[in-house]
Amino acid sequence: MNISQLPNLITVSRIALAPLLILLLKDQDYLAALIVFFVAGVSDGLDGWIAKRFNFTTRLGSILDPSADKILLVSAYVMLTVLGHIPFWLMLSVAFRDLLIVGGYLVYISVIGQVQMRPSYLSKFNTLMQITLIIAVLAQQAFGLAYGAVVDVLVYTVLATTVVSGVHYLWIWGVMKEVEFVDKSAGSRFGRASARPAGASHRDVASHKSAGSGTGRSQAARKRRAGNNAPRKPNKSHD
Repeated sequence: MNISQLPNLITVSRIALAPLLILLLKDQDYLAALIVFFVAGVSDGLDGWIAKRFNFTTRLGSILDPSADKILLVSAYVMLTVLGHIPFWLMLSVAFRDLLIVGGYLVYISVIGQVQMRPSYLSKFNTLMQITLIIAVLAQQAFGLAYGAVVDVLVYTVLATTVVSGVHYLWIWGVMKEVEFVDKSAGSRFGRASARPAGASHRDVASHKSAGSGTGRSQAARKRRAGNNAPRKPNKSHD
């Protein structure tokens, strides 16, 4: 195995923890589910650290890592909703936001081209609140803790951050169209991916290419005119 694929292997292992988490929650083994969720969180930080520390960042990893996080979070929210620990409308808002993000990404890569998936600060805070709520609920059920008011506050905090971050993504991707495009010539499919400057829309990229080609044509035209205007040497006759 190529050592550079180690972060991706850890990420795939984290995805494999999702079915185990579902089974443990189905059996209402909240302590084991809490341990599995904690291990998944540690692996999330570990694969990211290895990728950045040893420059093992890959295009495949940039897709697998957020996908693994969403699979685990949505699995936990669905099961906790089925068990009656989380409101149905909260699970629906979390799942719909993730579907919105994934759907928008698929639309971009199918219509415009490869783009970088970079979470905003709002999205990171929302993910932190989602994880905090899951840990709080699992710990409450595993150890018999009584802090219902804290869970209620977390529920509405997750709802607010989910809605705000979802609207923010709609504004950035749908209205402003500020995305980073992957330069395919910079690497292979699974190699490092370099992007155009952040904040550049697909219209900006298109206009940049058009301006570049126009500049090339104008330079060629000037060279032709210079060649036509150059003095010609008289032909020598041989009498």
